[in-house]
Amino acid sequence: MRVLVVEDDAELADAIGVGLRREQMAVDVAYDGVTGLEHALFTGYDVIVLDRDLPGRPGDEVCAELLATGCRSRVLMLTAAATIQDRVDGLGRGADDYLPKPFAFAELVARIRALLRRAQPALPPVLASGDVLLDPARRIALRAGEPLDLGPKEFGVLELLLAAEGRVVSAEELLERVWDEMANPLSSAVKVTMSRLRRKLGDPPVIETVAQAGYRMPSDREIAGVPV
Repeated sequence: MRVLVVEDDAELADAIGVGLRREQMAVDVAYDGVTGLEHALFTGYDVIVLDRDLPGRPGDEVCAELLATGCRSRVLMLTAAATIQDRVDGLGRGADDYLPKPFAFAELVARIRALLRRAQPALPPVLASGDVLLDPARRIALRAGEPLDLGPKEFGVLELLLAAEGRVVSAEELLERVWDEMANPLSSAVKVTMSRLRRKLGDPPVIETVAQAGYRMPSDREIAGVPV
């Protein structure tokens, strides 16, 4: 999951970023509306956590601009104002959800995950390919019933491959969806992570390399011989 946090309180923004990364999300942070809008228009984020009171361009304007440009990211608006009219105004400008400050971090995480579910086609609660199972909600991955000890990036790569249901996923897409903006696009991060993941998954191999295209895992329908 790729998340953008736009918040002018640097201490709060950085704390949110650290907390969300611990929840195994890839997080970018911006401290003003202009920079936040540039990030949002350049990168396909799943969810944008957007403060309403921002320098440069207010959160309402940023949200309206994203809506006008057809941005598909879900927007969670943060604000110190908590009146009903404030919430109505924010939702009317394109926000998908509204969270007044101060808030509990656990609620922020829950709302972000709920927005992610709305942003994507419905997926089964447990993803599978043959004897490989992954439960995103409980952050559990198994092969042949045995738990896999996966790091955050390995888990994210496996989740994306399983969710693709047989579609080829490029290295560029993996880098964009699992890593954050600090990742070097010319680095070998994807190859190194893929190598570790394959080693932990064991034999027989389940991740295929498609030359000059990316990686894929066969869907359960494909494994069962059901026409797709």
